Amino acid sequence: MTLSEIKSQLPNLNQLKFQLPDGTFVPQHFHITEIGIIHKHFIDCGGTIRNEKTANFQLWQANDFDHRIAPKKLMDIISLSERALRIEDSEQLEIEVEYQSDTIGKYGLAFNGTHFELTTKNTTCLAKDNCSIPPEKLKINLAQTSQPSAGCCAPGSGCC
Repeated sequence: MTLSEIKSQLPNLNQLKFQLPDGTFVPQHFHITEIGIIHKHFIDCGGTIRNEKTANFQLWQANDFDHRIAPKKLMDIISLSERALRIEDSEQLEIEVEYQSDTIGKYGLAFNGTHFELTTKNTTCLAKDNCSIPPEKLKINLAQTSQPSAGCCAPGSGCC
């Protein structure tokens, strides 16, 4: 989900809810402690230099259980961030969400029509063609293959 997409959804909501990949929700007393821009300049294992730029939201919860962020408040925070950080709508920045669990988790963001969903992110090799990674083999469940008829593999049957 891009920054423009979240801004288009916020005016239609009465409350902000973020659902984790396991189906649980971020407690409603969360804070948005940061909105920032992350620039990642790196080289992959194949030698290609790459640049990525994402918008970063950090969700955090404290012990102030009566705290609630309304959709309008998030819109105001985003607007302030865009002005202060000089973010242009034309940049179409993907949102990455940080949320504390056992460690800082990084998530993508989606919207399902009623609430936001924190989506899993995975690592991958960006240079698979240069990295000597063997192609994935087709996995077959042998129990689901047809059973040979009796005597199929008898000596001289031609099956071996």
